[in-house]
Amino acid sequence: MLEKITLYLKMIKFSHSIFALPFAFTGAILAASGIPSLRQIFWIIVAMVAARSGAMGLNRIVDRKIDAANPRTMSRELPSGKIKTSNTVLFTVISFAVLIFAAYMLNPLCLKLSPLAIAVLFLYSYTKRFTWLSHIVLGIAISAAPVGAWIAVRGTFNAEILPIAFAVVFWLAGFDVLYALQDVEFDRSLGLYSIPARFGVKDSLLFSRVFHIITWVLLAITGLFFNLGIFYWIGMAAAGGLFIYEHSLVKHEDLSKLDMAFFNMNGYISMTVFIFTLLDYLI
Repeated sequence: MLEKITLYLKMIKFSHSIFALPFAFTGAILAASGIPSLRQIFWIIVAMVAARSGAMGLNRIVDRKIDAANPRTMSRELPSGKIKTSNTVLFTVISFAVLIFAAYMLNPLCLKLSPLAIAVLFLYSYTKRFTWLSHIVLGIAISAAPVGAWIAVRGTFNAEILPIAFAVVFWLAGFDVLYALQDVEFDRSLGLYSIPARFGVKDSLLFSRVFHIITWVLLAITGLFFNLGIFYWIGMAAAGGLFIYEHSLVKHEDLSKLDMAFFNMNGYISMTVFIFTLLDYLI
């Protein structure tokens, strides 16, 4: 049983949950002007984990033939046969059902919007077949983290949450472009779309840097919108330093540190924004 659970966690890359979950908590803190209730926190976590699990399961199903043809991904759990497609379908359906139930437990607007969230996740799984803007679509899907958490706490949608939502769009798109650098030639050979496949490595690094500059500016606008104090701006300085360091790791002639730039730095960035936002409200 433990081995099967481990396989499923590897399939959905559960460790990558650190990317979006801190932004959901940040959205919840902004909505509550402090710490939300334990009940809200619990169901936000359930909704986030279920949404991400369902999204990854769906993506693995849709891309199983592509993954089987790609030397980098052919050993993944689904194309290698370690997990059956039928079991992955069941896992995905259950995950989305849990998401809808968590939305129901939060408030009526969350419940009404949950099918839309699932639809965006479904759309993303197909976008690299027809547009190199797939990175932006993935960013829009992940921006549901702060927006969904805001609605979970407030029960309404308000424009104040949009700057951090757009920040998440460009933050995610920026590091997803870096991730796609691993598959430039493969994507081109299969006619798949991505910024690296369309524009090449050097220009893709420029795209990623511009996206992350936009991210930082939008996070700064968020601080101004909510009249956040010194701790938030210390966090913004730290996040800016992390962005600079992330992009210093990856050069068009040397992609050897791509994993560190993709995983470590972006996990640190999302945690930094959350921690310093929390400190700003607590102290």
